[in-house]
Amino acid sequence: MAWLLIIVAGLFEVGFATFLKLSDGFSRLLPSIGFFVCSAISFSLLAEAAKTLPIGTAYAVWTGIGATGTAILGMLIFNDPVSLTRFLAIALIIGGIVLLNLSGGSHA
Repeated sequence: MAWLLIIVAGLFEVGFATFLKLSDGFSRLLPSIGFFVCSAISFSLLAEAAKTLPIGTAYAVWTGIGATGTAILGMLIFNDPVSLTRFLAIALIIGGIVLLNLSGGSHA
């Protein structure tokens, strides 16, 4: 159950990063509200998952999903640069998370 929570929390992290961009420095009301709602849900789910998972693993997976998802969404929606280097960086993030989980003590 903790793994499902951390995955969903990571997806809400992508949501709050996206709404942060759309809020234009919190000058637009609806995206600003979206940011705060997604942030609250994401942090709450992270906190719940951290009750069972090691905090280092939980945080790494949460930020990894957020960073990877936000980078991909940025390329797809916000015209962020697309390059082989960016895809390599995303692969390294995912690889780091996998290695951290394989290092032991992360199964709940």
